[in-house]
Amino acid sequence: MKDSQVRIRIPIHHPKEHCQASLAEERSGSIATSLQKNKLMQQQPDTRGTLPTGVKPNRRTTAMPSAVNSVETALPIAGAAARDTRAATPLQVTLPHLRPSAGRTPRWGSRRPWLPFAAMAGVLVLAMAVPALMAWPRQTVQPLPPSSRTAAAAAPSVTAKGETPVTRLPGVPPIPAVPAAPARSVPVAAEPDVRVYVTSTGRTETLPLEQYIVGVVAAEMPPSFEGEALKAQAIAARTFIARRLLADDTSGAPAGADVTDTVKHQAYISKAKLTREWGRSGKSAELAKIQQAVRDTKDTIMVYEGKPITASFFSTSNGYTENSEDVWAKPVPYLRSVSSPWDKQLAPRYTDTVTLSRQSVFDRLGLSRTAIAASTGGGSMPEIRILSKTEGHRIKKIEVGGSIFTGPEIRNKLGLRSAEFTWKAEGDRIAITTYGYGHGVGMSQWGANGMAKEGHTATQILLHYYTGISFAQASRILS
Repeated sequence: MKDSQVRIRIPIHHPKEHCQASLAEERSGSIATSLQKNKLMQQQPDTRGTLPTGVKPNRRTTAMPSAVNSVETALPIAGAAARDTRAATPLQVTLPHLRPSAGRTPRWGSRRPWLPFAAMAGVLVLAMAVPALMAWPRQTVQPLPPSSRTAAAAAPSVTAKGETPVTRLPGVPPIPAVPAAPARSVPVAAEPDVRVYVTSTGRTETLPLEQYIVGVVAAEMPPSFEGEALKAQAIAARTFIARRLLADDTSGAPAGADVTDTVKHQAYISKAKLTREWGRSGKSAELAKIQQAVRDTKDTIMVYEGKPITASFFSTSNGYTENSEDVWAKPVPYLRSVSSPWDKQLAPRYTDTVTLSRQSVFDRLGLSRTAIAASTGGGSMPEIRILSKTEGHRIKKIEVGGSIFTGPEIRNKLGLRSAEFTWKAEGDRIAITTYGYGHGVGMSQWGANGMAKEGHTATQILLHYYTGISFAQASRILS
């Protein structure tokens, strides 16, 4: 029976040809198996069917049905032991999609050599698609309002809007934030108009609020002052008119006007006059500086308990401001006496001396010669004696010729610059020396300039002169 055995030569170095031959035999009904192959498989501990050294594996092994286990085919392998050995166990069948190689099962079948490349291509496509999907916009981005673009460009600091950071000074509270512009979803009220009675023309001029503030700052404060002082003045001026507009207060103004252009309310220079006179006199830079201060503080006012304050201000202090009740007989919680030492150092007319005749003093105070002679025992010199002083170091009550007056009364009747004064008789005349200039209530303008020179901001200046106030938007208050 040895001669009848079918011998099949497998080309070791040409796996492709062997693959074609195996397929042909499979179609003709031949089944290739080997007793020697089975024996070798049993000797190997690896159950995946690794062949001996020197024999290369087939690319394809045909699965064998159980019904043909009796058919044997001899494989021409050198060695007598291999020829005499018979298979004692069932044939081990290798699955078509596995191809043994060097002791490990290949990951991909021989019929799909393109699968690794397809998988890699799929991973690359997915890696490129995921970031694109994540970056796809979910909603339309709304543009920032013009007023907030500048604020967004600024650093996320807590510095007040429109102000530069400064070194904190001892005893000075932190800078409060100037209210931000209202959000786009919140409707903003239209800028109100102000009706100003212009004394020189006898006509009433109507103009927007912010343009009115430019005219007030130009009239009330020298443009040579520091920028932060000009900002403080702009906020004070805006607060003053906002309070009157909110209360519909037109007291002291002609019919059809809200205020006059005099110090009775607030001094004011019209837009036409600013353009004509300041432009021709070479003060364009000063006007631009004032306009910038107004823009930087646009819509900002001072409030106390949610309402605009009486933002009174004056030129020069005597070193202190006044409590409101010492000037206007009514206490106001935010108009308290505070120190103001900068005025004496900076104000060119911190002291001022005027000389009046005795007769002029008597007449202005409403005193007769008879009363004065009686009070002085018949002498020609009226007796003047200070009775008390205010917390702001000004004269509170004074006796002149037997009559008692308040310091503000003497100041107004004699036309003095301040309610703090001294006097000296010089023959038939009296020389009176004053300290500071103005009623002394609220913000000192020269004091504000001194604070600005030391590095204080507009909000710090206002918090110093107006006790316990905060900031709000005029548009919201007036709406």
